[in-house]
Amino acid sequence: MPQDRDIAIAARRLTKTYAATKKAPAKEALKGIDLDIKAGSIFGLLGPNGAGKSTFINILAGLVNKSDGEVTVWGFDIDRNPRQARASIGVVPQEITTDVFFTPKESLEITAGLYGVPKGSRRTMEILGALGLTDKADAYVRQLSGGMKRRLLVAKAMVHAPPILILDEPTAGVDIELRKQLWEQVVKLHDQGVTILLTTHYLEEAQELCDEIAIINHGEVVACEPTEKLIASLDRKTLMVTPAETLSAAPDLSPFAAELKPDGRIAIPYTPSEGRVRDILDRLASAGVGVRDLTTDQPDLEEVFLDLTYRRDAKDASRAAAPQP
Repeated sequence: MPQDRDIAIAARRLTKTYAATKKAPAKEALKGIDLDIKAGSIFGLLGPNGAGKSTFINILAGLVNKSDGEVTVWGFDIDRNPRQARASIGVVPQEITTDVFFTPKESLEITAGLYGVPKGSRRTMEILGALGLTDKADAYVRQLSGGMKRRLLVAKAMVHAPPILILDEPTAGVDIELRKQLWEQVVKLHDQGVTILLTTHYLEEAQELCDEIAIINHGEVVACEPTEKLIASLDRKTLMVTPAETLSAAPDLSPFAAELKPDGRIAIPYTPSEGRVRDILDRLASAGVGVRDLTTDQPDLEEVFLDLTYRRDAKDASRAAAPQP
């Protein structure tokens, strides 16, 4: 695979098949994934449970052996240069895994030692300070709140100054205020040039933070686009019309559907590729409905995600169940 310093992580034809066991048949977790993650970006990897996200991350981290394909991390092939590839990433796992009998300061020192960071080059207090844990440096980890433990995991992942940080569901189970604090720290790391790979079930977070998003389903990448382009790819909008006079029922705007909302507005779904706002306004005028105000509701990332995963699965199941001619 050609090396490109503008690409932090590259995968080509990446597959992973788990062998059959007594309790489960063989499972193809990844099915020939091709993926490029740009250096310096915040990249979102989204998908339903069991889609293959964790398998992909574990292959990057050296915890799972791939079945086939090629992967480079910061230009290092994970087969030919496994140590350099692993040293190029810091992984923040979904589960809170900390040794409760150490202090955060001790925990970072031990982790730095495991990575071979010389004592004179360690940045323990600097990292703790960046993540708002200076005042807890000498407290036992068991005394920390859940949010602080999450931040400690980020700190441990950064002790060897990796250029890539992988966050696997970092805000799961964290309250809104702590989520906000954690993301502020992550954005600061990104501003310093760290590439961020994020998995999350909070789609509003991905929409707000990510430059680019890939959606994976059943081990396949079903979409990979800049965030704005991905959202725009859903050819569906809703025109919200505030009528000049209060209506008792939704007007007939055929072929457009219309729904009268409790606040008095009319919701009119349409597809931009097939219909124009001007056509809807003409239908409103023909129905004798004056317009005081109007706005357009855009689809969000949740709509795109549902369209490319659960709704697509339902359509595929329906076609499979239909009688063949």
